[in-house]
Amino acid sequence: MRVLVLGASGATGTLVVQQLMKRQIKARILIRKSATLPKDIRNHPLVEIVTGNVNELNDYEMDDLLHDCDVLISCLGHNMTFKGIFGKPRYLVFDAIKRMSEIVKNKTDKEVKLILMGTTGYTNTLLGEKNSIGETIVHFLLKLVPPHRDNIKAAQYLITEIGSCEKVEWAIVRPDTLINHDEESAYKIYESPIRSPLFDAGKTSRINVSHFIAELVVKDEVWEEWRFKTPVIYNQ
Repeated sequence: MRVLVLGASGATGTLVVQQLMKRQIKARILIRKSATLPKDIRNHPLVEIVTGNVNELNDYEMDDLLHDCDVLISCLGHNMTFKGIFGKPRYLVFDAIKRMSEIVKNKTDKEVKLILMGTTGYTNTLLGEKNSIGETIVHFLLKLVPPHRDNIKAAQYLITEIGSCEKVEWAIVRPDTLINHDEESAYKIYESPIRSPLFDAGKTSRINVSHFIAELVVKDEVWEEWRFKTPVIYNQ
């Protein structure tokens, strides 16, 4: 098994790669030239490092990046700077998810798992999830900010455009407010949010998110339970 991880130098992406390393799974990671990685990742024999920007890859380079990968994980996100929030690429996550999905559908003969790290800020209306009037107003304002709009568009693409595709099986992991913990702790997975992500947000440690993503990769029973779904994860 080989897993492609995008956003591998980010706060959660780094932990995802380390979880794969612990499970002795081959990982291919795409990082910018300016990105920094912990030494244990950079020097690990199971980690293949590719340097580049996902939004600048041509079709041949993207196809080569996906070659021999059984699982695609996106922990992509926008830098929380003025340029990162309002500059280009404004649809970093959506464009990457769309291009990878199209390549898998059109050029490969095998099924591929695609795991997207999303957010409880995405409301899955197909599950009957609804927002209060206050939440609706805030969500409307948030959609004016490119990073939130990008995340919503990427999730919506998988749900409405890919759907139950035979070649691309997907799951969108929705953590609530992300926090940093050094060690894994007990966590709970729900089909939908059990509290308001805006007015009564819970907490989810990044290391627990990375653990759950790794479980989706390696455990068939976990994948069967959550494929084509948008699980919400909270610290217990």
